[in-house]
Amino acid sequence: MEIKAADVAKLRKMTGAGMMDCKKALMEANGDYDKAQDIIREKGKLVAAKRADRSASEGIVVSKIVGNKGYLLCLACETDFVAKNSEFTTTAHEILELAVVADAADLEALNGVMTGGRTVADLVTEKSGQTGEKVELPFYARIEAPMCVAYVHMNNKLGALIGFNKSVSDEVAKDVAMQATAMAPISISREDCDPKVIEHERVIGREQARLDGKPEAMLDKIAEGKVNKFLTENTLLSQPLVKNNKISVSAYIKQDCPDATVVAYKRFSLND
Repeated sequence: MEIKAADVAKLRKMTGAGMMDCKKALMEANGDYDKAQDIIREKGKLVAAKRADRSASEGIVVSKIVGNKGYLLCLACETDFVAKNSEFTTTAHEILELAVVADAADLEALNGVMTGGRTVADLVTEKSGQTGEKVELPFYARIEAPMCVAYVHMNNKLGALIGFNKSVSDEVAKDVAMQATAMAPISISREDCDPKVIEHERVIGREQARLDGKPEAMLDKIAEGKVNKFLTENTLLSQPLVKNNKISVSAYIKQDCPDATVVAYKRFSLND
C-alpha cells in the first residue's frame, strides 16, 4: 500500500524512530499505527539484545531540584556522537521529568514508571532501536533534605546531589556539590563509611608497615594513622576544601551556618 509522508511523520512523532524505520514499519503493518509501533518496539528489543555485550561508556547526566528533593540520572550510550544528539538529550530530560512526577524512589521504581502505554525501561530499549546503539539507564538517585543542590560537570558525564540539614548560601552549596563531583568521596563522613572499607585500609596499612620493616609493636599504631589519613582524604566533610585547602569541607560549611552539615549525598560518573 502507499505510505504517505504525513503518515510517516505522524509515526515518527509517536515513537521517535527514524523516518525510514517508520516507513518500513508502516509498510509491514499495512498502515496500522498500533501494529507499526509494536514493530518499532520489537526492533528496539532486537538491537538491544544484539548489542548487550557492548560498553555504554558515553551518555549524559542530568539533574533537577524540586523543593526539598533532588534527582540525578544518567542515560548512557556507546558513542559521543549519539550522546550529543539533541533527541538523545531530550529523552534523558523526559525520563528525568517522569522520575520527578512519579517521585521514583530508586532505579527499579523508575524503570517501572509508565509513559504512553509502556514503561521507562521499554522507552530506553526503544532508544536502542532508534540509535542503533546500546542504550541503558545505569544510574538514578533521589535525595530528600531541607536544602538540596545538584551539580553536573560541564562535560555532562558526572554530577552529584547534596542535601543539607539547614539552609546555606548558594555559594557554599555549589562549592560543596562541586567538591563532591570532583573529589568523589566514598561517604559523607567517617561515621557513615562502610566498616569493611575501613578494615580493608587497616589491613593494607599494617602490611605496608610490616614490609617497610617497622617493629611489630608499632604496626597497629601505624595502620591507624594510615586509616585516619585515608578517611580525611576520602570522606566529604573531612576533605580539605578544593578552593581553600587550609580548611575542611565541614569547617567551610559551618563558617556559613554553624548548625549546618551534609545529610545526603549521591554521585555518578560515566568515567568511573
